[in-house]
Amino acid sequence: MDTAINIAMIVISVVLILVILMQSGNSSFTGDTSSIHRTRRGVERTLFNLTIGVGAVFVVMAIISSFN
Repeated sequence: MDTAINIAMIVISVVLILVILMQSGNSSFTGDTSSIHRTRRGVERTLFNLTIGVGAVFVVMAIISSFN
C-alpha cells in the first residue's frame, strides 16, 4: 500500500508540473504590464480548473501519505 501511494504521489506531481507549465505566460515575469482585466476562455479556463483540481488531489494525497 505504501508503494502505491508513493507512485501515485510521483504521478500526480508530474501531472501538476506539466499542467502548470502548459498554462500561458500571462504572469508578471513576461513583462506584460497592461492592467486590462480579461476572463479566461476555452483551453485557458480548462487548464486553470485542471490545475486547481490536480492541486487539490495532490494536497489530499500528501495528507494521506503523511499518515502511512
